Amino acid sequence: MPRRRKRGLRTLKAASSSLRLTILNLLLEKGPLSYTELMKILKLNPSRDAGRFAYHLKYLLKADLIEPDVETKEYRLTDLGRTILGFTEEIEERFFKRRKMLVRTSRLAIEEFDRNKIVEALVKEANVPVDLAQKIARETENRLSEFKTKYLTAPLIREIVNTILIEKGLEEYRHKLTRLGLPVFDVTQLIRSISATSLGVEAVHKAAGDAVIEEYTLLNVLPRDIADAHLSGTLHLNNLGCWILKPNEFMHDLRFFLQHGLSLGRIDSTGPSYLPPKSFESELLTASNVLKIASTEISREQALDFFNIFLAPFAHGLPEERIREALRLFVFNLNQSLSNEGFPVEASLGLEFVVPNFLKEKEVIGPSGRKMGCYGDFVEESRLIASLLLEVMFEDDKHKPVFNPSIIIKIRPEALKNRECEPLLFKAHKLAAEKGLPYFANLCHKGQEHVSYTATGCRFAADWKEDWELDTLQTGNIDNVIMNLPRLSYEAEGKENRFFDLLDEQLEMALRALEIKYHTLKQRAGEQLLPFFTQKADGDHYFRLENASRLVSFIGLNETIESFFGKPLHQDDKTLGFAEKIVKYLSHNVQRYTKKPETRVSLAMVPDADAAKRLAELDLEKCGWAKVRARGTREQPFYTDLVALPLEADVSWKERLSIEERFHKLTPGGHLAVIQLADSEQDPKELLSATKEIVGTYAVGLYAFNRHLAYCASCQKTFYGILSRCPSCGSVNMLYGFSRVSAKYLPSSFWFPVQRSALSKRVSYVLISS
Repeated sequence: MPRRRKRGLRTLKAASSSLRLTILNLLLEKGPLSYTELMKILKLNPSRDAGRFAYHLKYLLKADLIEPDVETKEYRLTDLGRTILGFTEEIEERFFKRRKMLVRTSRLAIEEFDRNKIVEALVKEANVPVDLAQKIARETENRLSEFKTKYLTAPLIREIVNTILIEKGLEEYRHKLTRLGLPVFDVTQLIRSISATSLGVEAVHKAAGDAVIEEYTLLNVLPRDIADAHLSGTLHLNNLGCWILKPNEFMHDLRFFLQHGLSLGRIDSTGPSYLPPKSFESELLTASNVLKIASTEISREQALDFFNIFLAPFAHGLPEERIREALRLFVFNLNQSLSNEGFPVEASLGLEFVVPNFLKEKEVIGPSGRKMGCYGDFVEESRLIASLLLEVMFEDDKHKPVFNPSIIIKIRPEALKNRECEPLLFKAHKLAAEKGLPYFANLCHKGQEHVSYTATGCRFAADWKEDWELDTLQTGNIDNVIMNLPRLSYEAEGKENRFFDLLDEQLEMALRALEIKYHTLKQRAGEQLLPFFTQKADGDHYFRLENASRLVSFIGLNETIESFFGKPLHQDDKTLGFAEKIVKYLSHNVQRYTKKPETRVSLAMVPDADAAKRLAELDLEKCGWAKVRARGTREQPFYTDLVALPLEADVSWKERLSIEERFHKLTPGGHLAVIQLADSEQDPKELLSATKEIVGTYAVGLYAFNRHLAYCASCQKTFYGILSRCPSCGSVNMLYGFSRVSAKYLPSSFWFPVQRSALSKRVSYVLISS
């Protein structure tokens, strides 16, 4: 017999023994093993079975199916050994006719199970070595073959693979191979919960998409310590569903489009381009389109500051009624344009009653992009636009309050001294007295002259490049990371030094998370995934990303003080002083970090009701009701957001503002003070007198007078208070409530049950001048 054939027969004979085949499979699955390890796994008795085992091992060595490692004294599989194992598997499949397993793949197709696809996925997605990938795939196939199911699915196969990876301690590979998505039950619940809010199907679509991006960000983008901090409730990363895709807020410069027009070709190659607007109506249409298009590239708020000033040249010589109608249609269209969340496109409009000194000599961009004088030449037109827009905001055609856009009235010393501004100031406070809609920006104090605000409280000042245009326009806010102060107080157990050590740790993670987001957005911009914001004119991008702010915020300051002292923040000088010490410490450390290039970071006190609820719930789970100092109930706890002092605190409105101003000074990134008006008629003159006192006495940056409103769609009337039934017609189902649960008005269908109770407990005021 030829020598080659003899060797082949010896090899086949070596594999014919079940014990020898078992040894080969063990070496394939577990890698190199010693003599003792093999005996132990095979459950052989060293004294009784040693001879038999040595015989089989020697046979495999002679057949060149295994080989010894002299250094480690272990046996390992040879290439021939692997070939034999593959051959025996083929024989097994052919002669035992292993049933075909069908798989529903992620490509929405049904095909036969193929073990090699598991190997490919492990190698491609998780960088698993090929040998290890083949072992895992073989074990997965064996387990799947035991299932009595009609078909397999790609997620099920992935789960089995991940189970095997966990069992083998290969956590790093399992992490990379994790599948993102929602279980069937969660999607069903998501649809039901959104249907209760009267939002459209796009809101469901976005929420499901957000869930995937959230998981991806936590698993694949953020470092493990930051992801764990968010999941455990030490930190709250705002807009996690858009964290790697979009900035948070944006301050538009309308002049960019008045000069260059609106080119949709940058966003969609089939889209048309429009020349600079020629008329007042076309200018408002441009503004509306800018907000609508940009809403797809922004997470939350957009703002058009100096709105009436930049519009003023287009209104020159126009009849008042034409301007009013154009503004009415602008507001109507804005509320009909739905964002990708199912809400109308939300915007803040900054109104000026005087032309600021830094704008007076700025060259006007007028119809067709022509330069025509200075903005100081169009004061009358700017005031007329502001007056008519305030009139439009009182109610829509069915007498319902108009909550969008948010109007920000910028109070400057010059406006208070100018008699021509008095009718405008009165009209703005009449709107506040009746509807509680406007926000008032206090620009009467040092450092506030060039400041711009959005309705969420986000603040932009000329303190970065020290150029008001570069620092406040064509830029925005990257995002906001919220620190859970009460959690740190629970963990510190009353030890002040320990509290500040923990504060340092969490602040470092918050700053690092924002740094990651900044570089991620730069990457998205480079990938042309933000085409509207990255469009260029005269060589410059529209969005000055390098000037965008990053916000570190905090929640539950009042509850932190209660945890330390057993009494609220405003109780005495000691509690208030410690609260101020915490915020001052944060502000100082954030300011130090800002010295790094391209790192515009600010401390903020901006609202987030969802974070206030989520963090309190997690703290309750971790620490128990006896330790947690939350508001609300055991079933629905929440922390103080929006303001430093809870709105239920029984203090005068002046005392409230004297407390809030302390923290506004320390939070240059954003803030908002709220004065809750009583559910009765309010005199606009008294509110105006209060404003003059506020801007002259208190250093609060942004404030608003809030109203609890109830609108009956049946009798088309608006009432004050949190009502369950219409006082006029008795309707229940046609009555809709509105209030500032957080920074902006929300309909009652979005209120948590505990929020309704908290709203009713707010201390309210009837303002009477001194």
